[in-house]
Order: sequence, then structure tokens, then C-alpha cells
Amino acid sequence: MSDIRAVLTDIEGTTSSIDFVKDVLFPYARKHLPAYVETHTDEAEVQHWLSEAAKEANIVEASRGEIIDLLIGWIDEDRKSTALKALQGLIWREGYESGVFTSHMYPEVAARLRAWHAQGLKLYVYSSGSVAAQKLLFGFTEMGDLTPLFSDYFDTQTGHKRETDSYRKIAEAIGLPPGQVLFLSDIKEELDAAREAGMRTTQLIRPPQALTDAGHPAVADFDAITP
Repeated sequence: MSDIRAVLTDIEGTTSSIDFVKDVLFPYARKHLPAYVETHTDEAEVQHWLSEAAKEANIVEASRGEIIDLLIGWIDEDRKSTALKALQGLIWREGYESGVFTSHMYPEVAARLRAWHAQGLKLYVYSSGSVAAQKLLFGFTEMGDLTPLFSDYFDTQTGHKRETDSYRKIAEAIGLPPGQVLFLSDIKEELDAAREAGMRTTQLIRPPQALTDAGHPAVADFDAITP
């Protein structure tokens, strides 16, 4: 893959454990969302995302309590809502900055990202979590602040991760032909969409899952990837 000039990586199941998001971040946001909305409702950014959530649910008029209940329901169903993800990111910021938690990284990830960066590869993130949440996750890791390694971040405002056009937009934003971008993910459907857009792909299948042939090169960790 010597023609690869950029690595675009997913987060959950790829750089970081799904359990960290499911067992730490989601419960924290669920617990603190009502109080956060009540105490920050006058802030323009919070008002914007509450309004966007109402639009997404086709609600013309709703009380603050109804919107909170809507968002809690979306957390429980893991809805890929841009408004919800943005609000979760704002809540998680408080948790990270107060030291309640640090984000999980698989053991080899930080060193490998640093090595790729030192080699001159451009590094990017594409996750269903908001850009703000992505920056927090990489900024408060067990391995230190990794955000200086990344050139840019993409979320569902670019497009959904199983849609081919999303990857075309990212390649255009990066300024590289899709064939010079390597996309890393644990989800076959995301990899399929990226490959259809012309990107190179590698699937992360973390132990104890067994490596299987899903139509993409498959590895167990970042150390097995040679861009």
C-alpha cells in the first residue's frame, strides 16, 4: 500500500473498545442529560441542537421535558442522531475535564498513530460521534493527548457511514484521490461503502473475535497494518 497518503479511522471497535462507549460514555450522558439541558438551556449551542432534535422528530412544539424524554429514548436505542451526538459531546466534555474518566485506546494504537504521523501520513477520524466528542476522546486518552496527530475529523454531518457518497465527500475534503486513502473500521458495511467510493480498506477484528473473510483485508490490531 505504498501509494497510501492518508489513514481515515473509525473509533468504536477500531481504536477504542465498544465497551468504553457503551458502559461509560452512554450511561454518563444518560444520567446527566436532564440536568445539563436544564442548566445550559440558555446557551445558543444547546438551543440549536435541541431545536434540531425537535425537527428530526417532526415536533413543532414541545416542552423542555418532552425533548429531554425524546433524547433519553434515543440514547437507549443508540439512535445515530447528529443532534443527540452533539449534545452528548457537550456533556462528555464535563466528564473528561473533571477527570471522571479517560478514554480507552487499544494498547498499540497510540504508538502506531504516532509512527504513521512521523512517516508523513495524514491522519483523519470518521465516526458517528460528533466531531467535538471525537476530539475529547482522543484528547483525554490513557496514552495522553493524541489530537495533534490528526489533520481533521468527520461525523454524520458529512453523511452516514454506510453511504458511499460520505466517503467521496471526505476524500474531496482531504484533497486526495480516494485510492490514496486507507479506511479502517470494524464494520463491514462501512468498509463496503468506502471501497465503493474508491478507498482502500482494512477491517479490524479485535480478539476474542476470530479473523474472518468479509471481503476486506482483516487484522487483529494496528501493528498488522502497513499503509
